[in-house]
Amino acid sequence: MARRNRAQRALIHPDAIYDNQLISLLIARILKSGKKSLAQRIVYKTLEIIANKTKKNSIKVFEKAVKNVTPQIEVKARRIGRSTYQVPTEIRAFRGINISLKWICEFASKRSGKSMSLKLASEIIDAAKETGHAMRKKEQVHKMAKANRAFAHIRY
Repeated sequence: MARRNRAQRALIHPDAIYDNQLISLLIARILKSGKKSLAQRIVYKTLEIIANKTKKNSIKVFEKAVKNVTPQIEVKARRIGRSTYQVPTEIRAFRGINISLKWICEFASKRSGKSMSLKLASEIIDAAKETGHAMRKKEQVHKMAKANRAFAHIRY
């Protein structure tokens, strides 16, 4: 049986100001209703806030936060017969980065505060310090995968 070809991933162009692909991924994650300039404004303001609060290079702090939050494994539901098993599977690097950005944005928007850039900056700083909700989510996922190690032999 012939396998179908995988979809080709589009090239990620680095952002205009920092010339960084990770920042353009974050902008795409923040983007709502096609308002890219607003998303860029939020992200750049966030990076300024991070630089002011930490007195460090904001891009290094952001990259460290993403690296800390990136999961190595995830669980996927797999139906066999009438029962559903949570099967732990390894994650490719690109998917891991996307998941970590999703968690950071999700928990930043749930935070209490005035502006999205402030909330996002706080979540990124917390993730760089290995605290915060996004880190807790990663630990939760890893704990779930560890608990379901018995089903690791099941191919997804």
